[in-house]
Amino acid sequence: MAVRVMSDAGVHRAYTVAGDSFLELLDVCHFEGLLTLVTARHEAGAAFMAEAEGKLRDRPALLLGMRGPGMLNLLSGVQTALQDETPLIVLLADRPSVNLTGDEADGPDPADLFRPFAKWIGRAEVPAEVPELLAEALGEVQRGRRGPAVLTVPDDFWVAPCDGAVPQPEPRPDRTGALLRSADEVAALLADARYPVVIAGSGVRPAREELIAVADQLGLSVYNAFRRQDAFPENHARYAGHLGLGIPARQLDALDRADLVLAIGARLDEVTTQNYRYPSPSQTLVMIGTGLVPTRRRGLTFRIETEVAPFLRELAGIAIPRTRRSSAANAATHTFMTPPDTRENVLVHPAEVVRAVRKVVPEDTIVVSDTSNFASFVHRYWCFTEPRTQLGPADRVVGYAVPAAVAAKLAAPTRTVVAMVGDGSLMTSGQELETAVRCHAPIIVVVSQNGLNGDVAMHQARTHGRLSGVAMGTLDFASWARAFGAVGYTVESPEQLEPTVGRALRHQRPSVIDVRTDPDVIDPDLRLSALFRADRSS
Repeated sequence: MAVRVMSDAGVHRAYTVAGDSFLELLDVCHFEGLLTLVTARHEAGAAFMAEAEGKLRDRPALLLGMRGPGMLNLLSGVQTALQDETPLIVLLADRPSVNLTGDEADGPDPADLFRPFAKWIGRAEVPAEVPELLAEALGEVQRGRRGPAVLTVPDDFWVAPCDGAVPQPEPRPDRTGALLRSADEVAALLADARYPVVIAGSGVRPAREELIAVADQLGLSVYNAFRRQDAFPENHARYAGHLGLGIPARQLDALDRADLVLAIGARLDEVTTQNYRYPSPSQTLVMIGTGLVPTRRRGLTFRIETEVAPFLRELAGIAIPRTRRSSAANAATHTFMTPPDTRENVLVHPAEVVRAVRKVVPEDTIVVSDTSNFASFVHRYWCFTEPRTQLGPADRVVGYAVPAAVAAKLAAPTRTVVAMVGDGSLMTSGQELETAVRCHAPIIVVVSQNGLNGDVAMHQARTHGRLSGVAMGTLDFASWARAFGAVGYTVESPEQLEPTVGRALRHQRPSVIDVRTDPDVIDPDLRLSALFRADRSS
């Protein structure tokens, strides 16, 4: 019954590290065929896989947590789902219902552990509650602000008989009248504004075509929020830039000039707001989306709690068309079009890696990264033009890319999936390459190996003028990949990049491309040696 509830709601896969807490559930998943069971090598990998599928499909996957300390390894993936507004169903095994002592011999209460990281949390007290609670959780994760739902179930409940109809999640409420009034108010603000700007976040992904139409109709300049570069096409005439880390100052011209800022489906986090610089107190802010979080900003703020797609359709039907000068009229402002300076390079420049892969792979390739320094080159030099092509956590999560790429390939088997990782990130969760091999998921892992913890090294050089604890050994990732049954390549010059990526595409097997990159190129705009020179001169 539990599996039928989830299958009917569009859940396709269950991710776990198999254990004895869900024996009957694992058996049903394996033999009934309603849910595909994916067994990862580590609990954190399973959690990132489930989160990535939910982010890509906007439909939850199922994550199973077994009793024991391994359950704690799920927390980073569940917290990512909460931060990134990703629908996710988490089933946690609880102590058997026949436990007579009530003590903590079997560990802490799993509900208490996950409560800070869950949008919804429930506990089954009797077996008959499990299907109803699952239906409630499935409705909750896709209603309002998306996020993870956690249900704890005693592990002896799964053998209990269950009769009756399969319960269904509650539908989303109809708010047509409220939508019309809200669209009228925003249309009036847009009519009075001289320089309106949009910040598009993850909540726009299901409404991408509606946003494009409204931007064209009303002459809106559109920024993409941090690591949400597929929310609005970066080659569109109304695209203004990516509000990421270390972006060129000229890309903020439209925000500096704006008198009205529409934050649509976006979290106004520290990076997206450029250290809380935008919107300024003099700019009117309109927040549009679900589960809006109150802000403490000074300045006029409106909040419109709504699903984005129907709101934009209402707005398009009401607002007066306007022609405004595009903030993106100068194509040179787009950093992905600006070649890097590679004249002083000893090894391959990380930007050359990104540009070469981008040139060879299909336009709708899904690009997965985490928070390594290499990700900053992906943000700068990859032009995201197609919908649902970027997977990455908004928070500081290392080890996301490889397991997320596995899930993306399973969820979208006809699309190319590339994980762009640093060497430190790869060693955090790279064992999930074996999961890719076993599950026949031909992902391409491009690893920038510079033998350095680049993020920490950059801060150490700038703050202390010396490095400590950041050096890592050089590894043969090509041989490592072959040990898992994948294909391995080593690249030591820029000329090898495009032919190697082409061969990886033709192989249709999980592949690792080990690129030896220059450790001095620490950031798209910085060299490590320059930071040391600056420290000496001061």
